[in-house]
Amino acid sequence: MKPDKNVFRYLTLISQFGIYMLVPIFLCSFAGIFLDEKLGTSFWMVLLFFVGALAGFRNIYVLSCKLTGKKGNGRRYEKPSGKDK
Repeated sequence: MKPDKNVFRYLTLISQFGIYMLVPIFLCSFAGIFLDEKLGTSFWMVLLFFVGALAGFRNIYVLSCKLTGKKGNGRRYEKPSGKDK
């Protein structure tokens, strides 16, 4: 029995959504921890965590716009039809 290619396609899409969301959160959180240790403060991690979350949500929005073909920050470039009016 051959596995359906759509199953792998959807698993790839789900993992791509997760990566697009988690990478900015982790990077910003680690940058916040680093800044807190260097500056002796305690608010950069929380602030940059939320910045990373917003960036992750934006990434998901752009990806979903590209997949659905809607206009937004995820611009879809259509091929010219070659027909002139």
